[in-house]
Amino acid sequence: MARSTARPVVRLKSTAGTGVTYVTRKNRRNNPDRLVLRKYDPVAGAHVDFREER
Repeated sequence: MARSTARPVVRLKSTAGTGVTYVTRKNRRNNPDRLVLRKYDPVAGAHVDFREER
């Protein structure tokens, strides 16, 4: 079964500048703008904002 284009895979990059990324899926219909999640950055050793990169 093919993957839906309504739920694409996005990469979340750390705003701390460490280069750490997370990979997740988002619903483009509910969240049309860029996704921002607060997740743990193991290099920085703290929770920081991760922004969707395109």
